[in-house]
Amino acid sequence: MSNREYDLVILGGGAGAFAAITEASERGLSTAMVNTGLPLGGTCVNVGCVPSKHLLAVADAADVPRSNPFEAIEYDADQPHVDWEAALEEKDRLVASMREQNYVSVADYYETDIYEGFGQFEDDTTIEVVNGADEGTRLRGQKVLVATGSSPHIAPIDGIEDVDYETSETILERRELPESIIIVGGGYVGCEWGQILSRLGVDVTLLQRSSYVLSGMWEDLGRDLQSHLRDEGITVITGATPDEVTTSENGDVIVDTSVASGSQEFTADTLFVATGVRPNTEDIGLQAVGVETDEQGAVVVDEQFQTSNPDVYAAGDCIGSPMLETVAAKEGNHAVKNAFGGEGATIDYNSVPMVVYTSPEVASVGTTEPEYMDEHGTCTCRTVQMEDVPKAKAVEDTRGLVQVVKHHETDEIVGVHMVGPRAADMIPEATLAVKYGLTVDDIIDTVHPFPTFSEAFKHACQAFRRDTSTMSCCVE
Repeated sequence: MSNREYDLVILGGGAGAFAAITEASERGLSTAMVNTGLPLGGTCVNVGCVPSKHLLAVADAADVPRSNPFEAIEYDADQPHVDWEAALEEKDRLVASMREQNYVSVADYYETDIYEGFGQFEDDTTIEVVNGADEGTRLRGQKVLVATGSSPHIAPIDGIEDVDYETSETILERRELPESIIIVGGGYVGCEWGQILSRLGVDVTLLQRSSYVLSGMWEDLGRDLQSHLRDEGITVITGATPDEVTTSENGDVIVDTSVASGSQEFTADTLFVATGVRPNTEDIGLQAVGVETDEQGAVVVDEQFQTSNPDVYAAGDCIGSPMLETVAAKEGNHAVKNAFGGEGATIDYNSVPMVVYTSPEVASVGTTEPEYMDEHGTCTCRTVQMEDVPKAKAVEDTRGLVQVVKHHETDEIVGVHMVGPRAADMIPEATLAVKYGLTVDDIIDTVHPFPTFSEAFKHACQAFRRDTSTMSCCVE
């Protein structure tokens, strides 16, 4: 058994881990990383952000003939043929290239030693690799960072263990698409994959437990998006609780579901489970070294990402929401700053934007109208429809809306929530407004290029000061 010593030992090989080694290198610290499961880069580059956004773009391109709004352009009525296997092969080349450039090469540049295998705590700051290529290696660090990420959570539905099903990870391994699919779960994974599969010719039924999709966001965003998904031909069933999953004699999946009217049976070739994710903290020995976890298995940390063991820090999906690649990177960076520099670095999670990359996109930052009402008993909000925005009219894509929530006394913007064709590109300006306490008048006073979708944010701010229905295009 070989023994190695480092300043920092990291369990995990995703965004949090790589942000940590970057910061550690700038401090002249020696680092080691123990990676298992997914290849280096973790969820985002391998099975999350990069693959899904690539395939969303494939699906979007396939949908162009059907969604073309211009009478001057005509297409054949036939649906486009999409070679799914070729799309996945293209995705694989993209992932491999980005993994090499953004992770493998980065680890090499920062002289981080990579150990492949499952890491377990042996004592407070010693990790033993118990299987994999580097089994038997013991790594001792001055500090340890737990950044083990998350994996798809499978809801406890009766019969689920006896049925084959897909997740956001396994679907990437499937070389032939089914004719029909039932997606259980209407969060961002269910909505994004529902649209990908539907646009590639799969008959999609999406079952959502709450009364609208994206239930973790402002209700109007979810309701607006689900109307667009239905318009595309996706069957969205809300208020639906799957009770049991079985398989028919011909191999179809049957989902017995409680709905408002009683009980309903849904049948498809394939089942896709999109019921959230769970932290990867099982069997890594946290309890043995006094690291506390919550009822979901997430590592409990303080504002500075220190666990109940003062020598162990944690970052990324393994500490719970918000489970975002960019947040994991920020947490990993701050954990190193705090562990080795005592800097007290924290994150204002209220100014972290959330984006769903469907078409139209959904984006949100800060306080929602119901949250503000609960806290203050009043709310000053304005909502504009994208159909009133000149750029949306010009390109004939008027889907969506923008709402601004401002403080009822100071006029500072505290929340912005939107659905629209470029919502992901519009939310950074709103994020800056929330983060730095800009007022609606600050946004009104800022000249925006015309015509752009981003004017919708300015229009929503102008709605606090004037009747925008009688406003010309370039009124300041």
